[in-house]
Amino acid sequence: MDDRGSSGGGSFVAVRRVSQGLDRSNTCQTTSAEAVAGSAAWLGRGLSCVCAQGTEDDDSRPSFDLTPAQEDCLMKLQNRLDIPYDSSVPEHRESLIALWKAAFPEEELRGIISEQWKEMGWQGKDPSTDFRGGGFISLENLLYFARNFQKSFQVLLTKQEGDRSMWEYPFAVAGVNITFMLIQMLDLEAVKPRTLVGATFLKFLSDNESAFNLLYCIAFMLMDHQWLAIRASYMDFNAVMKLTRHQLEKELLEENITRLEELPSYAYLLGNG
Repeated sequence: MDDRGSSGGGSFVAVRRVSQGLDRSNTCQTTSAEAVAGSAAWLGRGLSCVCAQGTEDDDSRPSFDLTPAQEDCLMKLQNRLDIPYDSSVPEHRESLIALWKAAFPEEELRGIISEQWKEMGWQGKDPSTDFRGGGFISLENLLYFARNFQKSFQVLLTKQEGDRSMWEYPFAVAGVNITFMLIQMLDLEAVKPRTLVGATFLKFLSDNESAFNLLYCIAFMLMDHQWLAIRASYMDFNAVMKLTRHQLEKELLEENITRLEELPSYAYLLGNG
């Protein structure tokens, strides 16, 4: 499996918000006037730290027994986690282009490598460099969000709602971080879940093969809600991710929740929050 916690090069870019939403002609520029760059990658020493759970010995944690159906679902999901984004694979390129079309249906993409990608909140003109921490599944998550909850996807992409900070989180890179956070929170790389949250999620997954995609959409909307609630700016991203993870864990463990659609934060996805 790829090194999701690697501290490799790169830097994150905070998007400066203008009064009319995204400045499509000048978004995510890395000049000192328009962006603030961190010393580590979003998925390196920077934002990945919000997903870690300390330094305790992982082998000391208990594991939960699974039904054959749950084992099969977990294996299929883990196989998806193992797939890195590869721009030489036609399916991967087509999915990336499909994401652009879903995000900006009225604007033609001029090339798979283009400065236009910065409009979506990628760090540079080649989104493939931002997928390392989340792999191909992080692109699948974004595409599922765009296709199944188009209105909510556009609300977050354009950041038109709420009292926003001058310096906003980059939408697409934040999305990759959410995939990474969920993988860590649900302990999906373990042979068997070692947390009650992870075991609980597998019950949802065995009933709905799209459960991971759906939980991703809920988590993204919840993250933005937390962002607005504390009037966050780019320096607060780690804190917001911690709040998001804590709230998701709490909701997943609530009694009488039998479907992800019953989670309280699902209301944000429907625009009812």
